[in-house]
Amino acid sequence: MVSFRPSPTALEVRHRHEILTIEAWGADSVRVRAAQHRIPAESHGALDEPPPCDLPQITTDKDRATFIHGDLTVHVDFDRRAAYPEPLLTFIRTSTAAELLAESREHFWLPGARVFTGNQWGTHEVHQQFAAYEGERLYGMGQRTHGRLDLKGLALDLVQRNGEVSIPFVLSSRGYGLLWNLPAVGRAEFAQNGTRWQAGQAREIDYWFTAAPTPAGILARYADATGHTPELPEWASGFWQSKLRYRDEDELLAVAREHRRRGLPLSVIVADYFHWPAMGDYRFDETEWPDPKAMVDELAALGVELMVSIWPTVSPLSEHFADYRDGGLLVGTSQGVEFHQTIQDKGMAAPLPVAFYDPTNPRTRQFVWDLVRRNYRDLGIRVFWLDACEPELNPAHPGHLSLYAGPGAEVAGIYPRDNARLFAEGMAADGEPTVLLCRSAWAGAQKYGAALWSGDIPATWQSLRQQIRAGLSVAVSGIPWWTTDIGGFHGGDARDPAYRELMIRWFQFGVFCPLFRLHGDREPRNPTSFAQTGGPNEVWSYGEEAYDIISGLLHLRERLRPYIHEQMRTAARTGLPPMRPLFLDHPEDPHAWVVDDEFLFGPDILVAPVAQAGQRSREVYLPADTRWVCAASGEVHEGGRTVTAPAPIDHIPVFTREGADLPLTA
Repeated sequence: MVSFRPSPTALEVRHRHEILTIEAWGADSVRVRAAQHRIPAESHGALDEPPPCDLPQITTDKDRATFIHGDLTVHVDFDRRAAYPEPLLTFIRTSTAAELLAESREHFWLPGARVFTGNQWGTHEVHQQFAAYEGERLYGMGQRTHGRLDLKGLALDLVQRNGEVSIPFVLSSRGYGLLWNLPAVGRAEFAQNGTRWQAGQAREIDYWFTAAPTPAGILARYADATGHTPELPEWASGFWQSKLRYRDEDELLAVAREHRRRGLPLSVIVADYFHWPAMGDYRFDETEWPDPKAMVDELAALGVELMVSIWPTVSPLSEHFADYRDGGLLVGTSQGVEFHQTIQDKGMAAPLPVAFYDPTNPRTRQFVWDLVRRNYRDLGIRVFWLDACEPELNPAHPGHLSLYAGPGAEVAGIYPRDNARLFAEGMAADGEPTVLLCRSAWAGAQKYGAALWSGDIPATWQSLRQQIRAGLSVAVSGIPWWTTDIGGFHGGDARDPAYRELMIRWFQFGVFCPLFRLHGDREPRNPTSFAQTGGPNEVWSYGEEAYDIISGLLHLRERLRPYIHEQMRTAARTGLPPMRPLFLDHPEDPHAWVVDDEFLFGPDILVAPVAQAGQRSREVYLPADTRWVCAASGEVHEGGRTVTAPAPIDHIPVFTREGADLPLTA
């Protein structure tokens, strides 16, 4: 037997030991939760409070319930003819009666569509099975290195890694969005014979579903449910400069002064890792940075922000280690001591184990922010680089962690989100807007000002091609602020003509990314330790031809900043990211769902990066229902067709929507 119990905002369904709830969660959207015996009182997912919305219409009879909420209808059917019947959900677009998604059983006999196996401390391995559809395209899921935009046919690990960011939200060409609201280590499978979400250890199944009428509407509903990004601070839209590591304040200031001497725009410069006496101290090493306040003041006079790198690692040699350990502020382990990585930090003759602080613990957030406020904020620093915040484990076994929020296998996905929360809450208390440059994120991190960069990627053409798709996937996943290490992180010789070509092409892509940032560990490289510095990585390091082109791109970015902030305000208000796939603006154009190597930068700029060595032209698809103007030639083209555009070394194909007034040429 199945039983239905409606309330003004939700429907409760019970069958045997299972309880399932469907709750209105924003316009055209629902939250679905299922568990054995009872729904957990606490959730660590991204859904805090339901957005304001109208009440649903709920009707029930003996074997069927219908939940109508705007343009989304959910049917719950109980087929008594099945050998092992269970209530099954189907999601319908109310206005057209079209099926969007339906649960399907893993097997016609057993198990069913919602599977709970095992029992460890009240948790289960859980599966959620849905039907697969011919021709469906799926997008999002955070940032990956597989080089694909359409995820159909892929199996993806739900785990945080360097360069692979798990944000379990998917947008379908069938007209729905789904957030798997579990931060557990697991897997998503988008196969031809079914879609399955799996968590290795969880207390419930929990997901959010929306049927907004357009892809842009889906992202708007998603932002309403998980949080809107703040507006980008004015200083953050310019050029960000860094190399692997400036070793002291003299090196760093010399670069900022040279930018000004050459008349080059510069908004942010970076004091990277090992600027501290020991990991966990969160202050400058006075032997290398004797007067950081004077350094910050001089940079401010030049119109430059100083960003400092902050790792969540804590060295046993830190002056605060006993406070972290005895206060219970470190990430614990299911067995063994509280060390999860090795590195050669200051004061170490060889790599030694280090711990991680636990940002899911509110006491940790307060303790760390007190140090950051005293040692960085009081100097005038207001932008932070949250590196290695997956956290970067060695060995990479997040299930072995024990966090304040719960076992690592169950909650490890939220570590980078709560790490951003630590800094966002502190800055909010100061009344200051900020950007948090993060190497990892989870659903909802955008509301804390998290900007994602694509991690420690290779300095190769293949990597550049992958970044285009990665950035678009991040955009669809709800993080509007994104960037790469221009030129790649691992390697690249500034003296090599072949690498200089790659650097030019990467800069031409990067100038149209939401954040515009140069970084990398160039040749000659050294083993990871506090002695690292990396080869030269300033814009004048790559020869005269490259410098002429790159310096022009820095000035182009300056001219575009008013347009960029207009797009960032739109992102904050509506959830529509500035860098986005063509289908977000042109959903009625079937080919716009296929193109994965170009993108829109706001509604008026179409960018077609060059990502092959020696390439001097490329095909560009121009979306239908508008006319497009070639920025280089001024030639006007009808949309809905592919053109061959020239791509000499000094520019890539860029088109503007007819009628747009944009300063793409000096």
